[in-house]
Amino acid sequence: MRTLTFFTKLVLFLCVVNLHAQKTSKKDTAKDTVVYKTGYGLRLGIDLSKPGLSFIDKSYTGFEIVGDYRVSKNWYVAAEIGHEEEITFEDFTTSTSKGNYIRLGGNLNTYTNWLDMNNEVYVGGRYGFAIFEHTLNEFTPNTSTGNTATPDFFPIQTITTPVSESGLTAHWIEFQLGIKVETFKNLFIGFHGSYKIGLSIDDQDNFKTLYAPGFNRVFESNTGFGFNYTISYLIPFVNK
Repeated sequence: MRTLTFFTKLVLFLCVVNLHAQKTSKKDTAKDTVVYKTGYGLRLGIDLSKPGLSFIDKSYTGFEIVGDYRVSKNWYVAAEIGHEEEITFEDFTTSTSKGNYIRLGGNLNTYTNWLDMNNEVYVGGRYGFAIFEHTLNEFTPNTSTGNTATPDFFPIQTITTPVSESGLTAHWIEFQLGIKVETFKNLFIGFHGSYKIGLSIDDQDNFKTLYAPGFNRVFESNTGFGFNYTISYLIPFVNK
């Protein structure tokens, strides 16, 4: 009888331990399967670098609106639209370029967020298009002597009658590398640098375009560089 009582108590004890272990396992599993969701929606903002540059450089004015929309965990469609006016000073010329531009493309977030973080370290690509007016404000013409023994020279007098041409266009592609950090709920601070390759940039008659809105300074190789510093706000449509 003592042996039977002992085994009965042992079986009951093991059943209680097994039930407790199952409950603990279910709790741990529930904790491990918690899903942290982030917002999917439209993010809109402005480029702070342009009004800042306008403040310290009186030869430049500009503004830019930035936006993106999250389409999957790591992919965003993105766009920038803006207006710029830049006066370019060279040794023998002064010219002004002003107009509107748009850039369209997408970003790939390469950063793995922890828990409910929503930050980005991204690479992106854009197609850019601008329509602008270019004005040769003043210039000193290069005068040919017609004699190989006497080199060409620049006369003292400067021609100050502006010559303008409107309806010029620029097409380019660019590659971006940037970051976006969520500083407060749905509020982001971002920065990116870009390398631009001109596909087609119109020139004013008898004068090469030195600056194209949205493209920035045009170098001899028809390449350029850019950057922006943005503040933007996410309007979440759904959490996933």
